[in-house]
This record gives sequence, structure tokens and C-alpha cells, in this order.
Amino acid sequence: MAEKKLRQKMNERAASERKKDFKEVPLGYTPEQAIAEAKRCIQCKKPLCVKGCPVEINIPAFIKVIAEGSFDKAAKKIKETNALPAICGRVCPQEEQCERECILAVKGEPIAIGNLERFVADYERETSNPKLQTSKQPKTSKSKKIAVIGSGPAGLTCAGNLARLGHQVTIFESLHVTGGVLTYGIPEFRLPKAIVNLEVEYIKSLGVEVKTDMLIGNVFTIEELLKDYQGVFIGSGAGLPKFMKIPGENLDGVYSANEYLFRINMMKAWQFPESLTPIKIGKRVAVVGGGNVAMDAARVSLRLGAEEVFLIYRRTKDEMPARKEEVHHAEDEGVVFKSLALPLEYQEDGNGWVKLARCQQMKLGEPDASGRQRPVPIEREIFDIPVDTVVCAIGNSPNPLVPQRTPNLKTEKWGGVIITEDGATSIAGVYAGGDIVRGAATVISAMGDGKRAAKAIHKLLA
Repeated sequence: MAEKKLRQKMNERAASERKKDFKEVPLGYTPEQAIAEAKRCIQCKKPLCVKGCPVEINIPAFIKVIAEGSFDKAAKKIKETNALPAICGRVCPQEEQCERECILAVKGEPIAIGNLERFVADYERETSNPKLQTSKQPKTSKSKKIAVIGSGPAGLTCAGNLARLGHQVTIFESLHVTGGVLTYGIPEFRLPKAIVNLEVEYIKSLGVEVKTDMLIGNVFTIEELLKDYQGVFIGSGAGLPKFMKIPGENLDGVYSANEYLFRINMMKAWQFPESLTPIKIGKRVAVVGGGNVAMDAARVSLRLGAEEVFLIYRRTKDEMPARKEEVHHAEDEGVVFKSLALPLEYQEDGNGWVKLARCQQMKLGEPDASGRQRPVPIEREIFDIPVDTVVCAIGNSPNPLVPQRTPNLKTEKWGGVIITEDGATSIAGVYAGGDIVRGAATVISAMGDGKRAAKAIHKLLA
């Protein structure tokens, strides 16, 4: 019997060291590790992994050339379908998508597709100029002017794909920097901003124009954009925070995860006083939620000097929607998981600052609509957690400005823009995708929306 080849494990910095700074945690593959991992791929005739990828990367093809040692060729192969490989290799939940479909996962460990994607993107960045690796089409009489609202993953992907099809694309970004949630939402230790900036530069090298400080809905309406552009894509994200609507959420020291991470990631609060924006936290921080944003907020708190960080979640750790890798990193760094707990109220210290979180002990009951067991309260089991800071990370809603300023744009009751299968909205020539449609979702699902809409816009205008 042939010897079973084990999946290559990516090295990472020790928890005791990394929780003191904002440097990246995983260290990436070496060339030898990448080749060894790529050689595990059996090159299926009907690769299910491709169907599991929202942007339809030809996964066996790029892995095959890695196994041959042709790393530049692998990078070019990925970029035929994915313009943001260094980002996807870091934050895409491959374990729930392409890797879950890998045939090797039936009796063992799947190919580390995400690690390999990250490796080739990093290799290209470190050894050549990614901006030169373009394949844009020349402008023709069929080229159209298209406006893209938002420079997050959905907007960047849509813009890049349309530019490669020969169209004149302009991105309108409301902030002074590009990247959307990639910049303001994900901490430096998980996604270095230098990498985001380089991926944006690649999109610009395809011919995409980017205009910052352009808040669509105020500067221009959708109706006004349609006078100058033949198509519009809305990718303005989900920046409206959700709260639990319980007593004490208005106390000093209680943050939404949006504000908390925005101050830290975008305004560099972790570098204060070198940066101009501070953020005040105490010695004991409670983060409410169980997704990737909650893990980010908890791990950031440790790096800002918190002595104890509690993660309060109403189900158990096994039901958390966060990536297992992020849960592992948080636990490894010292975050204390308070599972089966639900905040009921926050109490103040007499000066308007939060001093404790009063919580209800929960248990798991019957499955709900999502298939997970529903958390139900255990009668009379209430407990307190002394805290100086609370971060509410229970989700976001779509940014409401564009829908509010666009009367004919149909939306769901919860605020999401209603689209067809190809991304078309209720307004002719206007498409949408990403968190403005889904609510808070994954980077790769937003990219899939952007790619699908780009195909539809090109077909409509060709």
C-alpha cells in the first residue's frame, strides 16, 4: 500500500509572541512545502473543488504547475479568474468551500488549496511586479462606461473583470482609502494592508479608475450616474452595526464591532500616539458574538493590552460560525470562551461607564431553521462578568444610504437590495452584490457576486 502523504502544515508565530503585536500570524509555505503539498493532488478528471469555488478558479491547473515548480505560471493561472489571490489565500473559508469538495477529504485531509493560493500570490509579489501580469483587453467601439460603487471585494472583482473585458470602469469609494471591509474590518495580523493596497494597484493596472471620497447617494445619485455611465454596480457593503437592544448598550465603554475595528484598522489606533486616533479599553474586555468579526475584536483587545478577554456566545464553541482556524488562534492567544451565555443587560459604575455584563445561562434545545440547536435559557441561572469594555459583534446590516436615495431600488425588509440570479436590481442597467445584498457575509461570496454581475453587465452591453 502506498504511503499516505500528510497535508503540509503552515508554520505560525508563537502565541506568546504574536499577541503583543500586529504582525501577521501564519508564516506561509516554503517553496519545498508548496511543491510537496501540490504533489498530493490527484488531478481529478471531474474536479469538484472548482464547483466549490465562488469565483471558479481552475484549481487543479494552478496546483499542477506548482508541483512542477512553475510558481509564476501558477500565479497567472489563478489571475485568469481571481484578481485578489493574496487576499483570498488569507481570509477565504476554503474549508467550507473548495477544500470541502476535495476528494481526498473523504478519507483524509483535503489539499491545502488556500495555503497554495497564498503561496503563489506571495511568491509573485516578492519576486516580480504583479502589476505587469495583466491581461486586459484593448478598448473598442463596444467598450462601455461602467460605474462601480464601493472598492471592497465585490466592487474590486466586478471592476477588474469588466476592465479585462475592455470596458471603461470607474470605482467610487466613499472613504479616503480603498479596500472597503478588507481595509477597515480585518486586522493587520490577519490581512496586512500592504497586501490589500497591492491587490488594489493590480486592479488599477487593468485600467480601472478609482475615485475616493465619493459618497454615492450624496455626491451623485444612481439616477445621475446613469446619465454618464451605461451600467452601475452597487457594492457598498454592510456597514450598519447591529445591537441587541438591551439595557446599558448606550453606556461609555460599549462599542459596536464596526467602530471598534474601524478605529483600530483604518485609523491605526493601535499605533497611538503615533497615529492621531486613540481607543480606550480597560483591563477586562467582553466581546459578544461567535463569528470572525468577534474573533478579530477579541484578538485585537489582547494586543491593545487587555489582561482578560471574554468571548460571550449563546451557543457552544462547536456552533460558532467563525473559521475553526480563527477560533483556534483566539483560544491559543488566551481568549476565554464563555459559551452558552446571553447578555441581558450592562450595568454602569456610577459615572456612565460599563462595569459588568449580566448574562443568562443557556442550553441547547431543538434545531432551528438553520439546522443548529436553538439556545434556550436555563431558568434562574443568571451570572455577572465584571468588565471595563464591551464589543458587540453580532452582525451588520447593509449600508442604507444608496437604497434610501434611490426610490425605485427594491429592497428586503431588513435592508438588503433585491437582485436576480445574475445580480440585476429592479432598475434597468443597475446590478448589486456582496454585503449590500447578503448582509454581512464572506469576502469570497462577495467576489463571486461581483464576478457574476460583471458577466451579466458585459452581456447586457455587448
